[in-house]
Amino acid sequence: MSDSLFENLRLELRRGCLTLAVLANLRTERYGYTLRKALEEAGLEMDEGTLYPLLRRLEGQGLLASEWREENKRRKRFYRLTPDGERMFDHLAAELQRINASLERIIAEAHA
Repeated sequence: MSDSLFENLRLELRRGCLTLAVLANLRTERYGYTLRKALEEAGLEMDEGTLYPLLRRLEGQGLLASEWREENKRRKRFYRLTPDGERMFDHLAAELQRINASLERIIAEAHA
């Protein structure tokens, strides 16, 4: 098995999970750095080059809202879910649970 192939497939697997993790964490308003740290503490490291384009895309899709504010003499952009973002999070979380249940059965059968 090639390490580069594994890495490509791992990144593909993570991509959708990162979106859901960001939505889950933005049920509470945060700015980018604290969001990245919260994800890291939960075991999902994400570099800024991945996080900020994702935040912009989700905001463009109407799932997030943001505003600039000054905190500790620094301007920071705070993000939060919109009502559409809340609904999308609920739908995606339920879908992930269905997918996980199916995958657990499929993997268990493959190991039997």
